[in-house]
Amino acid sequence: MRIVIVGAGVMGCATALELKQRGVREVVVLDQSVPGAEASSAAAGMLAAQIESRDDAELDSFVAARNAYREWTESLYDATGIDVGYRRSGALCIFRDQALFEQARLRVEAQRARGLACELVDGASARHIDQEIATDILGAAYFPDEAQVDPPRLMRALLSAATRAGVTIRSGTTVSALVTEGGRCVGVSAESAGAHAREVLRGDAVVLAAGSWSSLVPGVPRELPRVRPVRGQILMLDERSPRLRCIVFSDHAYVVPRGDGRVVCGATMENVGHRREITASGISTVLNNSLRIAPCLGEAAFVSSWCNFRPQVVTPSQGEAGAPLVGASSLPGLFVATGHHRNGILLAKAAAVAVASAIGVQSH
Repeated sequence: MRIVIVGAGVMGCATALELKQRGVREVVVLDQSVPGAEASSAAAGMLAAQIESRDDAELDSFVAARNAYREWTESLYDATGIDVGYRRSGALCIFRDQALFEQARLRVEAQRARGLACELVDGASARHIDQEIATDILGAAYFPDEAQVDPPRLMRALLSAATRAGVTIRSGTTVSALVTEGGRCVGVSAESAGAHAREVLRGDAVVLAAGSWSSLVPGVPRELPRVRPVRGQILMLDERSPRLRCIVFSDHAYVVPRGDGRVVCGATMENVGHRREITASGISTVLNNSLRIAPCLGEAAFVSSWCNFRPQVVTPSQGEAGAPLVGASSLPGLFVATGHHRNGILLAKAAAVAVASAIGVQSH
């Protein structure tokens, strides 16, 4: 069996590794740029299952994905020697608005009823959990089991593990179309950047894992919901002596301390297409929101800023992001692993397992 995967980000590489571990003879991963250079490496790396879930079904799947991460990252370390920075750092959602605080109370009570670890605390108790957060908050919801990884390290580990397992990864290769015969996807038409060589790569199955570029591949079925890019501008600060202890959310802002002094701060949510500008307004917004969360960051050194494109499934109302596209598509032979929006890192392994199973490859 030969499987062609379009996109060498965390979804594509995790799926390729899963397929190889299940005994697939040949797996080829194509990427138009550098593998993992898009959202996969630029994400904040939060495994915030309880915070990010929007309903009971998501809560169950997100928590299962988060809880499986330690074993997955340990297996990646055993295979490659690369530490992906997995930390069960816990997370606080802080509130200054009474109405939002009461909404959080309902959420915490519902999750506790399902046996999950979380609690609602007042401002003083929140600062006992992390003494560096702002002093003007009403309180916070605390989720001690939330965790994080370092996405660039995760991508390096996945690329290393996949290539060691025998996966062929081809960078600088643009997929110009899906190839269909008799109403079935049988491969892709591709062009290599260097030699400008055009070729058709045939496969028993094709996996579309091209993130926010997924809907731009010619031949994608019209029935498949569209995936659009949502730009997020992020920055990194460096506390010379680490002070922040856990992930902290506030409205649409967050800070993620890596534990070694680095703190990732994010992020904007911008529907501007694939524009890569780092804007003064975006960075100013992120920085000001981060200082409102943890004033101590005012003394941190500014290290860098970047942006990524979250792949968001467009819903008819274009309000909240639609559910990720995972598994079989309406076109036989074409499978999808895209549209995970803010939770691609969290759901990478789960998506890989789901796609491999949908293709019909049994686990050993």
